[in-house]
Formats: sequence, structure tokens, C-alpha cells
Amino acid sequence: MKRLRVVHTTGYRYDGDVSASYNEARMLPMSSDAQLVLHSSVDVRPVSSHHQYTDYWGTRVLAFDVLDAHRELTITASSLVEVVESTHSEAGVGWDELRAAIPRSAGCVEQLGQTPLTEPPASLAELAATVAAAVGPAVDSPCAAARAIVASVSSEMAYMSGVTGVRTTAAEAWEARSGVCQDIAHVAIGALRSVGIPARYVSGYLHPKTEPVVGETVTGESHAWVEWYCGSWHGYDPTNGVPIGDRHIRVGHGRDYTDVTPLRGVYAGSGSSDLFVQVSITREA
Repeated sequence: MKRLRVVHTTGYRYDGDVSASYNEARMLPMSSDAQLVLHSSVDVRPVSSHHQYTDYWGTRVLAFDVLDAHRELTITASSLVEVVESTHSEAGVGWDELRAAIPRSAGCVEQLGQTPLTEPPASLAELAATVAAAVGPAVDSPCAAARAIVASVSSEMAYMSGVTGVRTTAAEAWEARSGVCQDIAHVAIGALRSVGIPARYVSGYLHPKTEPVVGETVTGESHAWVEWYCGSWHGYDPTNGVPIGDRHIRVGHGRDYTDVTPLRGVYAGSGSSDLFVQVSITREA
């Protein structure tokens, strides 16, 4: 178990006066079996009117508007979280049992259909089908197939920043065989869904060091990984090729990035905006 403090600062700088902006932030983790939120808060500058709610997927959302003229919007989310290693046991279901369980399991049907960001090209779908077939008809073959598919995607994709954007699709990232964590997660999700395994996009934070030093503050990052359903939900980080562990802090999940975008909104004013992001993580215990 690790106790991690995350400070995530993000926002927009505008090249002209903005008379009003309306925004949503998804930057705060929630307690679950693998993590306990000890403290969390969000600060918005300029001061705004706001309210919090939990969205359809179970993610905490801060909705706020700034109605005074401003040239910069800054949101700082601070969280202290105890994280433990995931201890999922094998579900032990076969393909027939999985197909029967999907309609009865909350959130599974929605995580089976492709989205414009996850739709796989033919070559990716063929790879997923080949890997799944190689696993064979064992009782737990959906679980084994999912692990093998995500591992194959992880080995094929190279992490490379600056070559993709937030609208890059899985097909485009797969063709380039490169991208950031968002792209690699979309590729893995598209591959899993193509063989009938529900998969969802998970947004959160990752401590970059395998063995974080207590008291040391490091530059962290917003991160994305995948979870698949094969009787229960299992997580894997295809960008780093590792299971989800006590360095991963979960914020929320959805069908793809658009369901859990950390900050989005609209504004009234002339000119363009520049997004800035900074994440720091400190291990406290």
C-alpha cells in the first residue's frame, strides 16, 4: 500500500479577454476496492460558481462557470489517496458464459460497442481474433485472451509524444504504431471489443517511479489504461506493459477519452486559448 498526494493544475490562457466560460473538470479520484481517498479538493481561479455531481459512469465532476472577464483560467485539484495492489482473481468463465453475463452486468453493454475513437482497422481486428483463437477453448479463455491481446498491443505500440492529438483515432494510432497513453488505450480497447470482450477507458494518474521515495515530490502525469470484463473487471496498463498496481490512481472510466476528459468547456470571447497542465505526485507513506 502507498499513500500518494497528487496536485494537478491545469487551465487555459487566452490571447484576449474572455467574458464568460462554462466548464467541467474530472480530476478527483473516488474511493474503490483498490484505493481510499483520504482528502480531495478543487480550487478554481478566478472564483466561480460551481456544483459537484457524479456522472453516469461514476466519475466525480465539478461543473463551474466564470462570468467575470478573465485572460486565464486555472483549476487545481489536490488529492491524498491510499492505493493498494490489485488482487483480482480469475473469473473462470468461458465465452458462452461471458456472452450471457454481459446483458446482466452493469455497464458492460455500453463498453462493448465501438466508438469513433476506438473503431479498429481490419488489421487490428484480425490480430485480436488470431490471438484469441490461439488461447483455445479453456474455461477462462476470455480472461486469457484479453491479457494476450492487450500484451500484443503493448508490444506493437511505441510511446511517442507529439505525433497524435486528442482527436486521433485508434485506427490512425495503429497505422503509425505510436502515440501516447490515450492512443494506446484506444487501440487496446478497440481490439478487445472486436472479439466480444467489454473494455473501458480508465483515466487517472501514475507515479513514474517503481519504488517512490517517501517525501520526494516528482513530476507525475495524467495517465490512461484499460479494464476489460471477463466475469469481473481487470485492469492493465498497455503503455507501460504492466498490470495496474499501487502507483496507479484511478479517477474514472468511460467508453473512451471523451467520457473522462479532465477539463473541457466553452467560452465567450475573441482569440484562441492555450491549454497548460502540470501534475506533481508525492509519496507520503
